[in-house]
Amino acid sequence: MNFAPVILSGGDGVRLWPLSRELHPKQFLSLTAEKTLLQETACRLDGLALEGIGVNPPVIVCGTESRFMVKEQMDEVGRRDCSIVLESAGRNTAPALTLAALEIVAAHGDAVMGVFPADHVIREPRRLHQAIRQALPLAMEGMIVAFGVEAARPESAYGYIKKGAALAGHGGNEIALFIEKPDAEKAREWFGATDYYWNSGIFLCKASVWLETVRRLNPGIHGCAVKAHEGGRRDALFFHAGDQFRECPNESIDRCVMEKLGGPGMDKTGAVLPLDAGWGDAGSWAALWNLLEKNKDQNAAWGDVFAHDTRNSLLLSETRLLAALGLDDVIVVETADAVLVAKKPHADQVRNVVAWLKEKKRQEHISHQRVFRPWGYYQVIDAGERYQVKRITVKPGQSLSLQKHMRRAEHWVVVKGTAKVTRGEEMFDLAENQATFIPIGAMHRLENREAEPLEMIEVQSGAYLGEDDIIRFDDKYKRP
Repeated sequence: MNFAPVILSGGDGVRLWPLSRELHPKQFLSLTAEKTLLQETACRLDGLALEGIGVNPPVIVCGTESRFMVKEQMDEVGRRDCSIVLESAGRNTAPALTLAALEIVAAHGDAVMGVFPADHVIREPRRLHQAIRQALPLAMEGMIVAFGVEAARPESAYGYIKKGAALAGHGGNEIALFIEKPDAEKAREWFGATDYYWNSGIFLCKASVWLETVRRLNPGIHGCAVKAHEGGRRDALFFHAGDQFRECPNESIDRCVMEKLGGPGMDKTGAVLPLDAGWGDAGSWAALWNLLEKNKDQNAAWGDVFAHDTRNSLLLSETRLLAALGLDDVIVVETADAVLVAKKPHADQVRNVVAWLKEKKRQEHISHQRVFRPWGYYQVIDAGERYQVKRITVKPGQSLSLQKHMRRAEHWVVVKGTAKVTRGEEMFDLAENQATFIPIGAMHRLENREAEPLEMIEVQSGAYLGEDDIIRFDDKYKRP
């Protein structure tokens, strides 16, 4: 028997806008430590030793747009052997886990899966390891094991688990009731009750048990995921699920399975074990404030911040001075292109802002001014009618695709490093302070063959400057 960690790294982190964006969501941000949330999730499995059982490299499920960020962040923390499974469309956690289970069975046989969301905080990983070891026998016997956390406050944003009969010899209990996000009244009623836990979102079960349970409870998800896995393709870095995955019903693990594992007339295959490991969910601004270190006024502050007569607040500045005077219980988040100001109890209404941005077809919910690509990143410095200025950074050994644009020309100036330029039939180097011109319709490529980052300024001019004005002829990252 093997143990196979699964990290669910989908989701767009809407509730942490404007820091979290569609193309750079919260799991790729450093919010509570130097490492990103995704890196912390992978690294906290270090030191997990299971007697007689091999621990496999993690399987990470994410969206296609995130694949290079996942790969780069895993390489940075030495997890080059992880398996990265790509959803062809976001379909929530139940389809994602089903896809991961199919991949695990194909690679490792009927392993025990440990399911870990990529946006959680665990302050004491060793206690998590202890809980996993305790849960393992239950999982091997065919149970789906959830980990419950003692509630710290009435919280309607979390799921709740009511424990039932004790499971002899294992220290856990049957799941008597599983409720995903109750109303505020129920949350207050259950707060402090000795038989209710918060749902941590961490689960253990055999891959075969998950697949059979989903097949029985939601055959639509099971059938689509099986077809998507059978119709998928594998390259040197990723497993790409087939387009059949788009047909999966949009269901969470909690709604699809866990709510059906307790209560009268329901399955008795659900178990719950207590988890006391400093668990937290960085799912919203209020939740993040709870997780962060605070000063004597109960303020959590990052960046260039001045606060006077201000209490119980989260103050975050990315690019400029943020001064807060006479405030209480507020969230203020400053980024280069957007600022959020909200009373803490209303911070979840940030979803309404994102919905409005989508309705108006704006870009502030999609990406930051710094846009990450597999070769590096670019940042728009200035833009106006028929022109746009970008600062481009290309990582060592990386290159843009061989491409052309039909509606814009580009002027390149190297600021730092040396660029290898392809322009039509020409190939030449550009050193610092040298420049070149790429006419409309000219095939071109930019490469950095040096050991240091390449930095340059690109001035675009033309009738249309959208990112979709691109025809790729060759791309090392296999983008369309």
